[in-house]
Amino acid sequence: MVTLSLPMRQALTFRSFPIYSAISSNRRNRVAIFSCASGDPGQRDRNLRRRRKVVEHICLLKANKYLSYDQEKDMLDYLYTSQYQMRGIVAVSLGQISGQTKEDFTHAVFMRFQSKEDLTKFYENPFYLQVLKEHVVPNCHGLMNVDYESEVEDDILPIFRKGEDFNYGIEFVLLIVFVEAAISGPAEDALTSLQELTMEFPCLIVQCTQGSNFNFSSEDYTHGVVIRFRSRYSWRNDASFSQYCLKGIIHGDEPQEILLQGYRTSISL
Repeated sequence: MVTLSLPMRQALTFRSFPIYSAISSNRRNRVAIFSCASGDPGQRDRNLRRRRKVVEHICLLKANKYLSYDQEKDMLDYLYTSQYQMRGIVAVSLGQISGQTKEDFTHAVFMRFQSKEDLTKFYENPFYLQVLKEHVVPNCHGLMNVDYESEVEDDILPIFRKGEDFNYGIEFVLLIVFVEAAISGPAEDALTSLQELTMEFPCLIVQCTQGSNFNFSSEDYTHGVVIRFRSRYSWRNDASFSQYCLKGIIHGDEPQEILLQGYRTSISL
């Protein structure tokens, strides 16, 4: 299980370049999510009817042990500003992972694309390849990508992750390995239950996307989930709702959990 925290050094970083995401791993008891009142049923039904497909891209990095502050800032800066050099990227969030992970990942990047074609062009884009060659590979010794297609409400603010609801909050990234026998049936039922559960608590959750991982380089993970919470205290309680929905059908260890506290989400048209 991956947990993320916000060290003091990273907090100071935001004052110099506040375009990045803060990352948190507060393990204290959180607000019990099952005590939150549901939203307007009519609005919920309208959101279900009007949906648009998006493609979510998750990248985990293993930075070198003695990476300097300037090297880290340079790497994150180039990754973040890649959205301004190519079309198709509609949202970006990234930051430093704090705490020990089972695969020693140190940084996380989340991007949203309009289509699979845009994601393919991103992987092949000369500017992005140059960023990897000159600013990522020299500073890292490992990288993993997870990609999946999902749906969001067909409106400009949720698609581009803009507006008051996205000014503050955190993003909870869940990478899952389902047992093979559960993928076609129980796994989909569990993910549907998770999606419905998140929609029942709009006072805590802004948005949830999930889907089957189609990136062959990380095929060990079968599914990905990204949930945008309104605050760090609403994302988890003693009985994690994600484990509540997925209990019994996950292969091996607990799913890999990554918590990104969004400081600012930008877009590129």
